[in-house]
Amino acid sequence: MDALAARQQMVDQQIRTWEVLDPRVLDALSAVPREAFVPREYRDLAFTDGPIPIGFGQSMLAPNLQGRILQALGVNATDSVLEVGSGTGYLSACFSLLGRSTHSIDIRAEFVANAQANLRAVPFGEVQFEIRDAFDAAAIGEYDVIAVTGSLPVYDSRFEQSLRVGGRLFAVVGMPPVMDAILVRRVDGGEWIRESLFETVIEPLVNAAAPPKFVF
Repeated sequence: MDALAARQQMVDQQIRTWEVLDPRVLDALSAVPREAFVPREYRDLAFTDGPIPIGFGQSMLAPNLQGRILQALGVNATDSVLEVGSGTGYLSACFSLLGRSTHSIDIRAEFVANAQANLRAVPFGEVQFEIRDAFDAAAIGEYDVIAVTGSLPVYDSRFEQSLRVGGRLFAVVGMPPVMDAILVRRVDGGEWIRESLFETVIEPLVNAAAPPKFVF
């Protein structure tokens, strides 16, 4: 099976079955050549239904999870997007086809360099990549959409504070064996609404705070 057919099969048989039905999201997932964003030694696994190792103990998220993230955030053509955790740049590329602008940060220079190189496979993809620790003291700016692609053992409100009114934040919160994928909406200057979406398990974001240990 050629890559184009395998990509369409991934969309039809994996992503749609997870109730990802937004036509714009499906078009973006069909347009971005996922195989170009997978480490060379794992290219044969590009369209499998599971995470793929990318180095430093991190993984590329499974296609169905990436589809759910994109659909939950409802990115429109006027939105500015921040992705926290660039990885291979695949999700960044999808965001770039959906929103007005995409800014992606990662603490590892190797990931940023690879993501920038991988993005060349998407003719109309445009992403501002930056090497940065999401937990440093500097402000991260204001965005309509924020996707945190590593889990937060303890929920951190710094990300929701960077949403514009009407903005949406996706994050995965908790510890194994069960974590909660949530969507946070900013409804006004001082109010946010949190919605639980589904359960999953992904690697924690580097330097994310750990929950306090119980002392007996």
